[in-house]
Amino acid sequence: MRYGRLPHRLGSTRGFEGIVEGHRVSLLHDGAQCYPAMLDAIAGARREILLEMYWFGSDRTGRRFAEALMAKAREGVRVVVVYDAVGSLEAASAQWDEMRAAGCTVLEYNPVAPWRRRFRIGVVNNRNHRKMLIVDRRIGFTGGVNIGDPWAPISEGGGGWRDDMICVEGPAVRRMVEIFRMGVQSIADGTEGVRSVPSGSTMSVPPPPPDAAPRRVQVIANHYFGERRAIRAAYLDQIRCARRCIYITNSYFVPDRSIRSALAEAARRGVDVRVIVPGESDVPAVYYASRRMYGWLLDRGIGLHEWQGVVLHSKTVVVDGQWCAVGTYNLDYRSWRFNLEVVVAVEDRHVAGALEKRFQEDLERAPPVNLRAYRYRPMSERFFENFFYLFRKLL
Repeated sequence: MRYGRLPHRLGSTRGFEGIVEGHRVSLLHDGAQCYPAMLDAIAGARREILLEMYWFGSDRTGRRFAEALMAKAREGVRVVVVYDAVGSLEAASAQWDEMRAAGCTVLEYNPVAPWRRRFRIGVVNNRNHRKMLIVDRRIGFTGGVNIGDPWAPISEGGGGWRDDMICVEGPAVRRMVEIFRMGVQSIADGTEGVRSVPSGSTMSVPPPPPDAAPRRVQVIANHYFGERRAIRAAYLDQIRCARRCIYITNSYFVPDRSIRSALAEAARRGVDVRVIVPGESDVPAVYYASRRMYGWLLDRGIGLHEWQGVVLHSKTVVVDGQWCAVGTYNLDYRSWRFNLEVVVAVEDRHVAGALEKRFQEDLERAPPVNLRAYRYRPMSERFFENFFYLFRKLL
């Protein structure tokens, strides 16, 4: 196995790279690393680019990616883009038209406009929260990073949001392709170009390991029909087996009873359980609903740390320095019940150790929540916390 730092071309701050069971696994942090790596992969595409993005803006960052995708489409590379109607609500429709004219297949997931052909009021709350980039069925990215200026470095005029992605090269990418296809099939209603996304192994991709074999790199997704609880179940299994530490970074932390109880039980066993949550959120309602739980969690020995400064949007878990997961999944009701999500889980002490090290570094900007100060918080904060907590299953 080889472990080390990523090449300098992937960002001004280097990330971690390791070889795990035939996979090259790279950890990328913030837009400063993620965007250059993604754009490099797009530029190197020869046959196919599959992009599934909750938030695909038409700001400077969005235009940068749109132009890169259009350039490849003009070269004859198959480019298929799926964006969520709510997540990308502010994106200019002209951008999608321009991309289609350049040869890209661009699909809108679950429109919210009643006049649109695929609008269905019964499932308007179901969203595609995934962020995946798959190039030539050989390299796949996922994590919390969307395509928009908030994630771009502050030095480049962006918001500099704190976030994480994971990049995988190897057999597990085939699973990412299948997850992408399932998302496309859920909106395929005869739209031209949709059904042209192939399912076969027309490209040279290493076959996945047999189902019976242990897999140390797994891509896990949840779907509306089947596998609804797949990611949550994987997290619960790891939390219940933890012996030394559980380190969670989560931007919308409103865990259900099972997750809360599993974390509390781990703390009772002597496991070091810590969670980094945003000190300032881009979704205030979720921020207040999350704070409503602080007292219960702190009383049971779960350490809470509030990130200071820019918005925290990361979704990572590290258990015992042996297992970790990076993806789009938040520990809230929305990710469990309503959203399409995806994570990459890696069982490897070097990769997990690198993510744990990053967690420890992040603690320097995330002071612990003081229980006494929390108990004596203003009544106005208590009001908002109680109010939004009532709607936690809908946020």
